[in-house]
Amino acid sequence: MKKLVLAAAFIVTGSFAMAQQVNPRDKKMNREEMHKKMEMKQQARMNDMQKELNLNESQVAKIKSLHEKRKAEMKAEFEKNKVERQAKMEKMKAKRQQMDNEMKTILSPEQYDKWQASRKAKMEERKSAMKERKMKGDRKMMAKPQSGTSI
Repeated sequence: MKKLVLAAAFIVTGSFAMAQQVNPRDKKMNREEMHKKMEMKQQARMNDMQKELNLNESQVAKIKSLHEKRKAEMKAEFEKNKVERQAKMEKMKAKRQQMDNEMKTILSPEQYDKWQASRKAKMEERKSAMKERKMKGDRKMMAKPQSGTSI
């Protein structure tokens, strides 16, 4: 009975995982869409700043230049850290593989399979909890009051 329930749980989680896979083309479109939205928000913030502070065209141009410079610096910093992050990920992956190999020697095949299933289930729980927190965060951002309004 336990095996049947466990098998059913794996089938259900597997089907959910398959249903949530994103096509690379869709991912690229979402990225482009997000980029356009960010540009629109930046332009709206610049327009608001121009109205609030009564900026002239020269000031607007300098502020835009400053924003572009900062954006380039942040991108360069991200790329620099990307290599470090990848190295850390590889190191952790190797440690995880070493632990798996050691656990294989300690546990019986049945115990090892059960342990692996438990780890996968816990990982799925963490993933769904993270997605749930992300969704709550998105709602908070949407409920954020606009500048110029008072609470």
